[in-house]
Amino acid sequence: MDFKKTILWAVFSLSGLMLYNNWQVHEGKPSMFGGPSNVATTSNTTNTAKVDTPAAISGSPASQVPGAKPAAIENAQQYVLENDLISLEVSGAGANVVQAKLLKELTADQKPVEIFRHTPTHTYVARSGLVAMGNADLPNHTSMFKLDKSGKDGSGRPFLVLSSERGGVKLEKTFILNPGSYDIYVGHRVTRLAANGAPLILYTEIIRDGSEEAKIGPFGGAFSASTFTGPAIYTDGDKFKKIPFADIEKNKFTPPAQILAGQPGWVAMVQHYFASAWIPDDKFSRDIYSGKIDSGLYRVGIQSQLGAVATGATITANAQLFVGPQEERMLERIAPGFELLKDYGYLTILAKPIFWLLEHIHNIAGNWGWSIILLTILIKLVFFPLSAASYKSMARMKEVQPRLMAMKEQFKGDPQKLNQAMMEMYRKEKINPLGGCLPVVIQIPVFISLYWVLLSSVEMRGAPWILWVKDLSVPDPYYILPVIMAISMFVQTKLNPTPPDPVQAKVMLYMPIVFSIMFFFFPAGLVLYWVTNNLLSIAQQWQINKLFGKKVAK
Repeated sequence: MDFKKTILWAVFSLSGLMLYNNWQVHEGKPSMFGGPSNVATTSNTTNTAKVDTPAAISGSPASQVPGAKPAAIENAQQYVLENDLISLEVSGAGANVVQAKLLKELTADQKPVEIFRHTPTHTYVARSGLVAMGNADLPNHTSMFKLDKSGKDGSGRPFLVLSSERGGVKLEKTFILNPGSYDIYVGHRVTRLAANGAPLILYTEIIRDGSEEAKIGPFGGAFSASTFTGPAIYTDGDKFKKIPFADIEKNKFTPPAQILAGQPGWVAMVQHYFASAWIPDDKFSRDIYSGKIDSGLYRVGIQSQLGAVATGATITANAQLFVGPQEERMLERIAPGFELLKDYGYLTILAKPIFWLLEHIHNIAGNWGWSIILLTILIKLVFFPLSAASYKSMARMKEVQPRLMAMKEQFKGDPQKLNQAMMEMYRKEKINPLGGCLPVVIQIPVFISLYWVLLSSVEMRGAPWILWVKDLSVPDPYYILPVIMAISMFVQTKLNPTPPDPVQAKVMLYMPIVFSIMFFFFPAGLVLYWVTNNLLSIAQQWQINKLFGKKVAK
């Protein structure tokens, strides 16, 4: 019984710890478990930060390429590309993508979610340009670009062509938007106008400050900022890797090995529900880099080794720019490993099949709330044999409760003999005193996996269930589900045998209160799962208790 007491105290302590941690995150303080808080590194970034053209990477260290003073975005011509899903704004200053609005993803005030944005207080843009060993002054994200062509191509796709000449090199950037897609084709056409043997390098990078201003959670709420925000990279060798802003601050980022031609590789900037990424052409060898540009301003990029270009010759390097939601099925079609942008935490191996099953149920039910309920029933059926055995064990415990109380009175003051007598009785009656804990212990990984599924799935964002539950990804606005869960846990406690130890009895009595308070901060979809699970458990346990009651009566 001491072991059971230890388990109960451990569960109670863990619940309190999780409650305190969730409150810390809600108040904007760092998570105790290393996750990002609501307030990341503060940023005092200005629109005209210091010159930040990336250093060329080509087998040996290179100094910072000086370039010219960056062109002011505010005074440059802005060009708009738009399809049915996304609206982009490309600046003539650097031909950088400085604004991206997701037209189908709305905020609480029914405005399109903005991913890229460049304001006096927030910087999040995608840019590209040329560098070379030897500090050549080439067209890059600081150059002024002029519009060559715009309109729609033969397939009806909107496009822009902008160009800039500098240092004897001409760079043409072509932006093309496909209908019904968050992918932007970005072509880089490089022409050598004057003799210069320096090998050319194309960089494509994303810069973002470390603030949470543009982090789009599920219409707000305590858990709107609980997932990872920051750079991420993918290579064939290292696979998927997240780079916390704190690691960049401390120079802890180690670049992966050079990506050879033909091998996949991309860089991204991740936030809750959404991401942006550069996926360059794999016909060149590439190098990934990340670093700090200015106070609170960070970047992640990838350099493609174009090599030496003869005078009068032209070379083209294509890239794919993604700006959109982390919809798993869509991400799978874009690039190798791209679906890993959707962060399921450490239990991805369980979370992915759970989402797969939930998605298939939703295709039939048509409502995410009812899909969660049906998924809970299926999970309950899978665990039914184990749960039934555990409930039978608890029913047997309730049956021998009078004998336990008598033993406690008999061996009062001698806990060692009491434990020996109880263990002997359990052995003779074939009762497992820990049997009632097994369903909870086994379901914890499933519970955590489902938590990450509901927290990370943009598919749940704004998804209603019934009546007052308008969004399953945020906490219940009226706390009805947490209250129902507390009541169901209290009923479950009453159906279980009362522990002979007063401390254990008090822990079991307070457990529903602790869990209900903790669940006030959880997404409504997760609480719905737990409420459904509790109600099914009550029905199963009540039926087993009833059968044992008849058996005892006979």
